[in-house]
Amino acid sequence: MRKHLICLLLCSLAGGLFFSLPTMVQGLAQENLPPGESVVAALALGGLGGPLLYLWRRLANRPNGQELEAARHFRELYQRTPVMLHSIDAGGRLVSVSDCWLETLGYRREEVIGHPLTEFMTEGSRQTAETLTLPELFTTGQVKDVACQLVKKHGEVIDALLSAVAERDRGGNIRRSLAVVTDVTERRRSEQEIEKLAYYDTLTGLPNRSLFQDRLSQAMAQAHREGAGVGLMFLDLDRFKSINDTLGHATGDRLLQVVANRLKKCVREGDTVARLGGDEFVIISTDFTHHQDPVAFAKRLLRVVGQPVQFDGREFVTTASIGIAIYPNDGADVSTLIGNADFAMYHAKELGRNTYQFFSAEMNARALEKLNLETSLRQALKRGELFLVYQPQLDLASGRITGVEALARWRHPEKGLIPPEKFIPIAEETGLILPLGEWVLRTACAQARAWQAAGVPGLRIAVNVSARQFNHPEFLETVERILQETGLDPNLLELELTESIVMENVQDAIMTLTDLKVRNIHLAIDDFGTGYSSLTYLKHFPIDRIKIAQEFVRDIPNDADDAAIVEAILAMAGSLNLEVIAEGVERKDQLGFLHQRRCKEMQGYYFARPMPAEQLAEIFSRGLAREPACLYEG
Repeated sequence: MRKHLICLLLCSLAGGLFFSLPTMVQGLAQENLPPGESVVAALALGGLGGPLLYLWRRLANRPNGQELEAARHFRELYQRTPVMLHSIDAGGRLVSVSDCWLETLGYRREEVIGHPLTEFMTEGSRQTAETLTLPELFTTGQVKDVACQLVKKHGEVIDALLSAVAERDRGGNIRRSLAVVTDVTERRRSEQEIEKLAYYDTLTGLPNRSLFQDRLSQAMAQAHREGAGVGLMFLDLDRFKSINDTLGHATGDRLLQVVANRLKKCVREGDTVARLGGDEFVIISTDFTHHQDPVAFAKRLLRVVGQPVQFDGREFVTTASIGIAIYPNDGADVSTLIGNADFAMYHAKELGRNTYQFFSAEMNARALEKLNLETSLRQALKRGELFLVYQPQLDLASGRITGVEALARWRHPEKGLIPPEKFIPIAEETGLILPLGEWVLRTACAQARAWQAAGVPGLRIAVNVSARQFNHPEFLETVERILQETGLDPNLLELELTESIVMENVQDAIMTLTDLKVRNIHLAIDDFGTGYSSLTYLKHFPIDRIKIAQEFVRDIPNDADDAAIVEAILAMAGSLNLEVIAEGVERKDQLGFLHQRRCKEMQGYYFARPMPAEQLAEIFSRGLAREPACLYEG
C-alpha cells in the first residue's frame, strides 16, 4: 500500500511540474513572472493529472483478457503434457511439476513442492547433482542430457536424462529453471541386454573373449604404470569331451556352470574370470609380485575344481590343467601372453593332467618347433616326403612271415628322418591325421596287392587307425573305397586300434567294428593291457587278435610282474579263442619265454626292423629260416 501512495505522490508532483513549467518558462522569457493564480492552477491541474497518469499506467500494464487466457492455457499445458517437467528455484527446491512427473514417481503435488529436487534422487545421483549438475546450471544457465537416477515413492529406481534451462532476472540472477526429464529405464535395460550378449557368455554369465581381452589389456597397462605384474591362468577341463559324449550336452553345460561358479568364488575383487568357449576358462589376477602367489592360487583352483559333482544322483569328478603366464616376463602384449599361457596349459596336459605349469623359454622353443613341424607336415604329403616301412610278423610254428605292419615315416628335406613319435601326435592334434591316415591306408593296401600279384600268398597287412579316423563319419566309406581302388582282398587287411579308441564310445564302436567285420576285415587291439582295466569289452567286440604291448614284453622274463601279466593275457586270449601277437621282441630270452607259453606270433627287432618294401621283397624271394637271428640289419 505504501508503495502505491509513494507512486501516486510522485506522479502528482510530476504532473504539477509538467503543467506549470511552460507557464513559468514563458513568464521568465517575457521578463514577466506569471501571476500566482496561473501557477497554482497549473499545479492543481498537474496534481489531478498525476493520479490519472498513474491509473493509466496501471491499466496499461495490466494483462488483458487474451493474455490471462493464454497464461491459463500455458499452466494447463505445463501440467498435462505427457512429459516429466519440473521447475526449481535458486535454492534447488521444486516450485512446480507436471502431472506426468507426479504419476511417474508416484507422488502427490503437495508431497514434492517446496522440497529439494535431490531429495528424490539416489545417493549417487544426489551427490553428482549437488557437486556438479546444479552448480553448472546456475553458472552457465543450462545443462543437457545429464544422467541421473530418480527414486519412486515405493522405492523403485528409474534411469533418466535431465535437461534444464535457467531464467534470470534483470540483474542476471537465477530466479527459477525449467527442466525436462526423460525416463530411459527401458532403453538402458535394452542396452544392457545387448551389451550382455556382446560381452558375456550366455551359458555361464562370465565375460566372453572380447571383454576378457579388453580387461587384460587394461590390467597390463595399469601394471606397466605401477611396475606390477599380471598373472594369466589358462584353464582347460580334462576329458570334458568324454563327459559331453557319454552324459549328454545338457549335463556338460551344467558342469560348465558349476565350474564357472566355483572359479568366481576363488578370485579376488578386481580379478576377472572369463570363458573363451567350450571348456576353456581364463583368469586375470592382478598384482602378481611374488612367484609363490600364482602357485598357491593354482593349487587352490585345482582343489576347488576337482571337488565331486552330483547330477541326477550320480557323482563324478572332473579335473583341470592350468597354464600360467605372467606379464611382463612372459609376454608384453595381449596375444603373446594368451598364447604362452595356452602353451603352458598344453604342457600341463602332457604331464598327465590335473596339474599346473608355468610358461618358460624352453617351452616356447618346443612350441615353435612344433609349429614349424606342423607347417612342414602340411606340405609333406604334397611333396612326397612321407613313405612307409614294413615290419614282419612271424608265425613261429611255420617260420613264415604271416603279416607285416605298415608304419609311416617322414624324411624332412632339411632335418632328415623325423621319428613318428614326433609328427604323429602333431597330426592327431591338428587333424592332419585324417589325410595322413588315408594316405597310409591306400599306400599299404596298394603295396599288399602288389606283393600278392608278385606271388606272395596270404600276406596280411596291418594298418594303425587313429581315434580321429575311427570316429569320422566317413571312415567306413573311406576304407571300402580304398579296397575297391586297390583291388585288395578285405580278408588280407587288418586294422589295429587301441583300447582307448574302442572304449571312448562303446555303442558306436560296436556298430563300426561290426560293419568292418561283415566286410571280412580283420580287427586287432594294439598295445593291449595299457588301456582300460576292464576286459569285458572283449566279449562284445568282434576282435580277431590282440597285441601284447611292448612295455610288458621288454623286461620279461626278468620282471616277475610283467611275466605274470603276459601269462594272464595269453591264458585269457586262449579261453576267448583270440589270436595273440607279442610286439617288441628284441632278445632270445624273450622269444623263449613267449614260445614256452604258446605265443604263436611275434614281431620285433629280434626278427626284423621296419624296412622298405623293396628290402622285404628280397626276403620273400629267398624264404625265411625257422628261427632267424635277424632278417635285416640297419
